[in-house]
Amino acid sequence: MLRRQAARESAARTYARALPIVPVRARGLTIEGADGRRYLDCLSGAGTLALGHNHPVVLEAIRKVLDSGAPLHVLDLATPVKDAFTTELFRTLPPGLADRARVQFCGPAGTDAVEAAFKLVRAATGRSGMLAFTGAYHGMTAGALEASGGAGDVRVARLPYPQDYRCPFGVGGERGAELAARWTESVLDDAKSGVPSPAGMILEPVQGEGGVIPAPDGWLRRMREITAARSIPLIADEVQTGVGRTGRFWAVEHSGVVPDVMVLSKAIGGSLPLAVVVYRDDLDVWQPGAHAGTFRGNQLAMAAGTATLAYVRQNGLAERAATLGARMLAHLRGLTEEFACVGDVRGRGLMIGIELVNPEAALPSGATGPHPPAPSIATAVQRECLRRGLIVELGGRHAGVVRLLPPLTLTDEQADAVLDRLTDAIASAATAAARGPGAVRHEAAVNPGRAPGG
Repeated sequence: MLRRQAARESAARTYARALPIVPVRARGLTIEGADGRRYLDCLSGAGTLALGHNHPVVLEAIRKVLDSGAPLHVLDLATPVKDAFTTELFRTLPPGLADRARVQFCGPAGTDAVEAAFKLVRAATGRSGMLAFTGAYHGMTAGALEASGGAGDVRVARLPYPQDYRCPFGVGGERGAELAARWTESVLDDAKSGVPSPAGMILEPVQGEGGVIPAPDGWLRRMREITAARSIPLIADEVQTGVGRTGRFWAVEHSGVVPDVMVLSKAIGGSLPLAVVVYRDDLDVWQPGAHAGTFRGNQLAMAAGTATLAYVRQNGLAERAATLGARMLAHLRGLTEEFACVGDVRGRGLMIGIELVNPEAALPSGATGPHPPAPSIATAVQRECLRRGLIVELGGRHAGVVRLLPPLTLTDEQADAVLDRLTDAIASAATAAARGPGAVRHEAAVNPGRAPGG
């Protein structure tokens, strides 16, 4: 199957290259491959599987719709399934937004919701430009890519996203966040900045693909103040951070910020494709058909999403993610003392990143700061994890960050197993890296090993 996939599918495939497995069964945290190996899945569909694979409440919700004889495709018509989803979604929203919100069902991917959000604020403000941040990732369609960190031709003004480890101003902490906020104010208020008044600002409360970088709460509040004072709609991209992932139901709640627009996908569909834009009612200036999509009425996804949202809310899984995530982060931060190649550990809730660096690389004369990123070591860690039955993702500016996105149903015992396997993988990759650039590749070739049971 892997050979046929390589022969038939596009060269654009990604996960299949780093994770050469063929899943045939899955439950909770565990995936079983066609070869009988079992893996602990800390990728979770890139954050889609809030409750893990095939959670009973999700399966029951899907079966209920299938057994009811309800139509599975209804465009944007009202249905009991949609009404239940919208009601549960509004129950979870930040109160300042839920009180006066509208929801637009988009095509089934988060990137389409981003495109819809851009169209919305452009229609509402009569302006066209957008503000976005370095390191951002908002999707793969044209407009979403323009607002992402890897944009080519740019119609979006790029602003500095604050971070401690690789601060763009070289200072980090509160001072670095303050400088980033001042830069934003200067760009908007300087008549010669080259940035006309924009239609909106889009940001991620935690940058995921950018390397798992949480926005400082004070800086996020400043962005809210800056945009509100200038009548610029603030768009929060909660595609990956939403539904309890970061320790609050929505990541903006950490800072007490209420955005004008929220872009939601991934976990809100309970493992099935679904995306929506939620926004303030005074922005709802669209004419009928201004943004549509044939598959914006996915009944199975709405049923699965309702079950997921309710389960996370009723069982306090956001709070659980905060507690367990803090314990995992504390353990992983200890690795910075043990392994020189572990440069930084950061995250929020069960959205965790470990940045691998090259400790042997010399810094420029007189320079201080972190060592250069080491994507080769990160790749080796991912490969060593897979050999030990653990699936992890890579991200960051240079693909040098190992990312963990386990389901919110993760138990203490499972968390310990994940940490043990990851620590062992880092130790193996670090030892091989110390022997030279080719050591890890050689070891993987001569000793592929078997993944242990999950």
